[in-house]
Amino acid sequence: MTPGDEHDYGPPARTEEGRGYGGTRLRLPENDPYGDTRRGGRSSSRSLVTVVGVVVLLIAAIAFANRGGGDSGSTSTGGGKAAEPTATSTKATGTKPVQTKTGGIPSGFAHTQQGAESAAANFAAALGSTGMFHKDSRHDLVDTVYTAATAAKLKTAMDGAYSADFLAKMGLDADGNAPAGNTFVSRVVPIGTTAQSYRDSTAKVAVWYLGLIGMSGTTSTDPVTSSWKTWTFDLRWTGGDWKIVRDTQQDGPAPVPGDDPAATSDVISKAIQEYGGFTYAR
Repeated sequence: MTPGDEHDYGPPARTEEGRGYGGTRLRLPENDPYGDTRRGGRSSSRSLVTVVGVVVLLIAAIAFANRGGGDSGSTSTGGGKAAEPTATSTKATGTKPVQTKTGGIPSGFAHTQQGAESAAANFAAALGSTGMFHKDSRHDLVDTVYTAATAAKLKTAMDGAYSADFLAKMGLDADGNAPAGNTFVSRVVPIGTTAQSYRDSTAKVAVWYLGLIGMSGTTSTDPVTSSWKTWTFDLRWTGGDWKIVRDTQQDGPAPVPGDDPAATSDVISKAIQEYGGFTYAR
């Protein structure tokens, strides 16, 4: 379980547009007076078109490669700026991840759309961590990533959701601790982000993620499983950083499961201990 499971979901509608294809067919007379001569001429024309096409593609490839060579010192004489790619949701920007942390969570995000997306990805990772299963660390997390007004409302509600009965169902004691010899796993791995809207002081960012949750251990009856979800955050720029005002979750989109064999509990436990999480930024 991750925070937001008790919220209302509103999956966005997805539509697909079909494409139609048409063409023109040229029919030659059945009795061709030019015979083999015409066929030979068409072959030569095709060869010429092929050669010209290859040359054009080669020139375009060279021009594209030179355009990306920012260290070459070359300048453009055209005076125009090349159009940026339209698929910007996951492209690399060269911007370094934030270096500061508040309560162990990255903070100090840029006051830009990219900063909002980076904040949302980091918030998802933090709110999907095992720290949410311990009252003290949960309160710190909530105070750090939500606005003050939202945090004040959520802490009591979350304390009720993470009750002793719920923790027991997860194999944890009343304080959120796993039994000796077992490793409790709760991790959110963002796959990508998209800004559904962005203004100077507000942003709505959706984070598509892979979630892992369960108990890894030889006596566990709740093995670690994976799920695919989308976590949407309404963010506000306040106090010099992005904060969550509201968040919702919905299932999917989930890919078709692969044929990879499930790892044993000791392998999963070792992997969780050896592989730490990321600080996300685009």
